[in-house]
Formats: sequence, C-alpha cells, structure tokens
Amino acid sequence: MKTLPVRRVLTLALLVASLPASAATRIQVAEVADLSLEQLTRITVTSVSRREERLADVPASIFVITQEDIRRSGATSLPEALRLAPNLHVGRTDTSQYAIAARGGNTGTANKMLVLVDGRTIYTPLFSGVFWDAQDVMLEDIERIEVISGPAGTVWGTNGVNGVINITTASSRLTPGMLASATAGNFERGIAVRQGGTLGQRGSYRMYARHYDRDSHRSATDADLRDEGDRTIAGFRADWERGQGGLTLQGDVYRAEHRASGVPRELSGGNLLGRWTGQLDRGADYRVQAYYDRTEREHVGQFTETRDTFDLEANRSSFPVSNHHVVWGGGYRASRDRIGNSAALAFMPERRTLAWGNVFAQDEIAIASNLKATLGVRLERNSYSGWEWLPNARVAWQPAEGQLLWAAASRAVRAPSRIDRDLYVPGSPPYTVIKGNEDFDSEIARVVEVGWRTQPSAAFSFSVTAFRHKFDDLRSVEDFGSGRVISNGQTGRNTGIEGWGSWRVIPAWRLTAGFVAMDEKFTPKEGRIDLGGLASLGNDPKLAASIRSHWDVTPAHELDFAVRHVGVLSSSQVPGYTVLDARAGWRVSRTLALSLAIENLFDRKHAEFGAVTARAVFERTYLLRVTWKP
Repeated sequence: MKTLPVRRVLTLALLVASLPASAATRIQVAEVADLSLEQLTRITVTSVSRREERLADVPASIFVITQEDIRRSGATSLPEALRLAPNLHVGRTDTSQYAIAARGGNTGTANKMLVLVDGRTIYTPLFSGVFWDAQDVMLEDIERIEVISGPAGTVWGTNGVNGVINITTASSRLTPGMLASATAGNFERGIAVRQGGTLGQRGSYRMYARHYDRDSHRSATDADLRDEGDRTIAGFRADWERGQGGLTLQGDVYRAEHRASGVPRELSGGNLLGRWTGQLDRGADYRVQAYYDRTEREHVGQFTETRDTFDLEANRSSFPVSNHHVVWGGGYRASRDRIGNSAALAFMPERRTLAWGNVFAQDEIAIASNLKATLGVRLERNSYSGWEWLPNARVAWQPAEGQLLWAAASRAVRAPSRIDRDLYVPGSPPYTVIKGNEDFDSEIARVVEVGWRTQPSAAFSFSVTAFRHKFDDLRSVEDFGSGRVISNGQTGRNTGIEGWGSWRVIPAWRLTAGFVAMDEKFTPKEGRIDLGGLASLGNDPKLAASIRSHWDVTPAHELDFAVRHVGVLSSSQVPGYTVLDARAGWRVSRTLALSLAIENLFDRKHAEFGAVTARAVFERTYLLRVTWKP
C-alpha cells in the first residue's frame, strides 16, 4: 500500500509541539463526567433554532454527544464517534466507508442528512450525501455533536429531511498547552498532536496534526478485501473575543489514500472558514460566516472530481419583543466541479456550477408562561428545481418543571443532485445501464412528530418521540424503452418511535440507553416499476438499541461498557448483530493517561452494511491509547 511518508507526519507533529504556550492560558474546565444530571440538562444547543437554548427546552428530537462521551468510547474516527447517538444508524462497509442516516433511507448514497462541522456543510452535490472517507477532525477538539432526527429544513435548508448532524469544536481558548496521543492496535495505528496558546490580550490559537493507517479486512468467505487506507490531516483555529462575540478563523488540509479490492482511491483537499459574531442592543445577536472548501477525489477506473465551494451566510436573533423571539437570515453557496469521466461511468456535462440561495425566518411565540409556538419558513432556490419552500410549525408545553411535551409538522425536500440529472452508465452511448434525467425533481417529505422530554428526579431523565414521515417523488430507476432512467417513481412512509435516557445510579456510575423502532414501506407509483439498484430503499433495521455504562472505579481508574444491537437489513441480506465493547482507562498522573479499548468482545465477526460480495466482516479489535498533556 502506498502511504504518506512518516517523516512528513513527524515534521508536522514537531512543528505543532514547538509552538509556545502561556501558562496563563491553562484554563481548568470541568469534565462533563463531574457534572450532575441537573447540570447536564443545562447544556445549550444551537441546531434547532440557530440560537443558544437549553437542551431541556428544545421542542425537537435531539441527542447530544459530549467530549467526555467521545473520550470514553475509545472512538478513533468521526463515524465511530457517531455510533454514540442512538438516533443514528451507522453501517460500516469496509475499512474507510460508512453509510450513516437517521430514520431510514440508509444506502451507499444516503442523501437525506445534513452534516456540518462548525457551520461548514460537508455534503457533496455529486449525490447529496457525505463521503465519509474524506471527513476527519481531531476528536479531542470536539466540544459536542448535536444530532437532530427529523426535518430541520427551515433553518438549515434542503437535504435536512431526516436529520442534521452539527459538529462543534471548542474555542481555542479552551484548549491551551500541548496534547499528544498515540494509538496502536491489531487493525489500526495513529498519532496526533496539538498545541495551543494566546494571541495578545484577547486572542488564542491551536494547531494540530493527525495521522492514521488501517489494515485491510476480510469478507464473509475469508477473502482479503485489500481495503487498507491511511490519512493525514492538519489544521488550525484562532479566536479573538470582543464583548459577547468575536472573530474565528480556522482551516484544515488533508490527504488520504484508501483502497477497494486493491484499487486506490486518492483524496485531498482543504478549507478555510471565517466567522464574526456579536451582540446588538438589548441582547439581540448576529452571526456572519463565509468559507471556501476544495476537494479532489480520484476513483481509479471510475471518475475523478475536483470541486470548489464558496459559501456566505448571515443570521440574526432579535431580542424578545411582545412575546416574540425571531431568528432570520439568508445565504448563498456556489459549487463548481470538474469531473473526469471513464468508460465505466460519466457525468455530463463534465463541468458544472451549481448555486443555492436562501432566506429564512422563524418566530417563537410565547402564548403563555408554559406554552410556546414556533412558526418558520425557508425559501431556497437551487440550480436544478428552482424555488423550494420549507415550512415548519412546532408547539411546546411545559406542564411542570423538568417536563416538556411538544409536537411538530414540517415539509422538507431533497433537492436533485448530479447523480440524478447527469449520471450515465456506461460512460459512452448507448447508455444501457443508467441514464440521468434532466426532469428529475425534488423528493418531498411531510413529517409529523410528537415528543416528551422529562426529568422525574435529579438522577434520571429521558426523551421519547413518535414520528411519521410520508414521502413522495422518491428516486427510482425505471425502464422507459430506451434504457433504464432515473426517475421520481416511488412513494413511501416511515413510522416509528425513538427514545433515550440517562440515569446516574451513584455519583461514580452513569448509565445511558436508547432505541429506535420503525417500520418502512416504499412502493412504486401506480403504473410504475422500480428496478432497484441505485434507488434501493428500506435498507434499515426495524430495531436498533444500545446501552452504555460509565463507571469511575477510583479517581484514577475508569471502566466503560457499551452493548449495541442492530436488527436485520433485509434488502441487502445483512444479518442482525449484537456486540459488546469495553474500555479501561487509567490516569497514571496529571499529565499521562492510558486506555485499552476492545471492540466486539464476544462476537467473532459480523457484517454491518453493503452488498454481500463487497462488504467486510469486522472482527475483535484491540486498541491501546497513550495521551500526554503536560
């Protein structure tokens, strides 16, 4: 396997480690594990309304993954950390590829989730989904991950049909000094280093570098899939505080090589983001953000893609006046790509620039002291289907302190992508396998939800939500006589219930658990026949559940367990599985920590996602981690 030179990684690590740090910036931040459950309910989130509000008051199905959750999970990648959210189905195909979705619709080209990193949208207009093999952050820098299941199109836009994953990294003010970590296991090895410090009286910074390489896995027939891979990423963040706001600049560059059946897939790219926040009179606040993102991909023998994206957005939250609290804003994004076609497949035209413009407004109305209604709408225009409207209505009632009953009705859309309009297989005529459709329109979802969140005691809280998604104009592949054409030939519905809770049994022992149970049905429209393949839907478990235990055995010793169950994926014939993961942690000293994580402790091997001929089976893995923070 061709790998990036270790010398390059060590050079980056030494550069970061050599940066100065001021002892005055060593701010002591309380660990989430030390907080009481009552304090945990005061965690603020921003994903639902684009303004800070208490998690306990949010009328939406939202789960928050904290930095402490990530640390104690033993996760080494962003997709693995997302397994902590019970409202997500995370299916791993091989060493580097994942399919991740909420409330169904999980395919290799899953396209109904919006994913953001510090406000930067990371989905690709190529298929309206996420290339998870290209996404990475330094996990130690993540402050929280907010996972919304259900539509959030009013504030975030098209493609937020089944949910939003909003990843927020900590201010550089909270990460002073040096941190270095190394991991080694039977399938994976990695190193990471970070250095933070001050910039004058009001500023702070951090720089980091991270590298990993992973071995190949085997198939169910014990064949070597030759799917090994490696990745290097480096980046920075700088923050300047000014009153209740300030300026943030951050960026990342990366390069990776992954393989499938020995065929290389090379990735590289970078991004640069700037954000200005502030507060106006009487507490109103504003936020202006712009970023540039460049990605390059080469799938040998299939296609190459070079993409440049520019995004600008602004929003403002007004001070509550006459029982109204309004958030409004707008934005513009342009994405230009250049595709290199092959004999296997083609995107035509080979070059295309797509643009999206939007305005939105959302008003929270206090009807009574314990009753609020939220009304919002977003108007968004895209290059393919023109104007889309995304309305949302919510009502929230607090019958008593610590209880919230809420209901919502929303309309969301998944806008057309390059794969719907411009894909042709094979790469030259006659296109006998698949032809794009210039008339392909947006997929539509109409969603109703009812939820209840409560904290009956200081040690126990839980949330439960019932939902029904009704879909129309879903993607299909049909034979129209001249070949197979991508079309809007399917309808469907998804009905289910999801819930999660937390119980601090004793101060040193906390349990968290969650589940999703749902029933999907997708059918062709009258007189239409879906031939499946690219459009295959319903590939989701009817039941998924998890339970995690975090026990502080002593002030210096931790013991963590997680049990995950995922039901059968019938359409791709993936058996259901149940696994137990374990982790032991030891804080050797104030500066040194060790941990040993074991995945699939009692399960010899299992598959998670993908076609029988291509998917990997995952065996028991061991991972030793050393973390040094002087």
